[in-house]
Amino acid sequence: MTEFSFFARTTDFSVAEIVSMTGAEPCEGADLSRRLTGIAPIDQAGAGDLSFVSEAKFAAALKSTQAGAVLTTERFAKHAPDGVTVLLARKPYDAFVTIARNIYSAALRPTSTFGTVGVSPGAMVHPSAQLADNVTVDPFAVIGPSARIGAGTLIGAHAVIGPGVRIGNDCAIGANCSVTSTHIGDRVIIHPGCDIGQDGFGYLLNPAGHTKVPQIGSVVIHDDVEIGSGTRIDRGGIRDTVIGEGTKIDNLCQIGHNCIVGRHCIIVAQSGLSGSVTLEDFVVLGPRTGIIPHTTVGKGAITAARSTVYGNVPAGEFWGGFPAKPKKQWLREVVALEQLAARARKKSADRPDET
Repeated sequence: MTEFSFFARTTDFSVAEIVSMTGAEPCEGADLSRRLTGIAPIDQAGAGDLSFVSEAKFAAALKSTQAGAVLTTERFAKHAPDGVTVLLARKPYDAFVTIARNIYSAALRPTSTFGTVGVSPGAMVHPSAQLADNVTVDPFAVIGPSARIGAGTLIGAHAVIGPGVRIGNDCAIGANCSVTSTHIGDRVIIHPGCDIGQDGFGYLLNPAGHTKVPQIGSVVIHDDVEIGSGTRIDRGGIRDTVIGEGTKIDNLCQIGHNCIVGRHCIIVAQSGLSGSVTLEDFVVLGPRTGIIPHTTVGKGAITAARSTVYGNVPAGEFWGGFPAKPKKQWLREVVALEQLAARARKKSADRPDET
């Protein structure tokens, strides 16, 4: 890796400690006292770095690596050069992440961009707001009347926390976020540039003009949710928009008013949920999935990238396409269209030129 890093190392580890933390098995002759201070890709790692190899495409790089230690499987261990400490793991990448999270714990959530300790003099905190112990508020952040911020939470620069908002313990609200009409649980991470709790998109349509419907609900975000930068979550109309425990939302997603997102869902970049969509627990939406209003995606269901969902998706099924349908049906239709097009091209090529 380059010598300069934006993320300070929190600690380092001996090979013995890595074995203890990951359950990896050291190969014969491994130096358990060897200390490692960083992590790096297999082709960039130096003598103080831990790396990993879990796929055949990186086997060639393993042969010439300068890494101090490598997490890998028995299949690839033979490729490691002399002097590299080889640690066998059933899931090398999972083990690598365990160590990476400890060495670079500061990279797991937004931190103060100004090195602030406590409340910056440049922040504006309303006298009726309540801040618990160890809250960090960066310059130019605004915290409105009667807001409550839990212990250990960060409010980033230029973030706006609206009146009456509740934010739990150990949360991180990134720079330039706007959070209004929202209750947030503990250990929630909201990356920079998100807007949470703004108006839902509700109008009565008529030929004379469109009448705005008051949006008087809120947003409820449960514990351990993470929301990527640039995502918008609208508050409910006459009920709440809810994001369930442990759900992870990627960058640039849109969650419409009255949506109910279950526990431990994954919503990948540029996906959009129209109003009153329900995602049951453990749903996975591929990138750029779109879902029309009042649709339910059942527990554990998955959608392929760029799917457009027009009807309810049963629990546990994999759907894809436009409009989305069960995977096998969708793929059969794709193949049928390709075959039809191929026959048409052949027929055109075989036809004599008209004169």
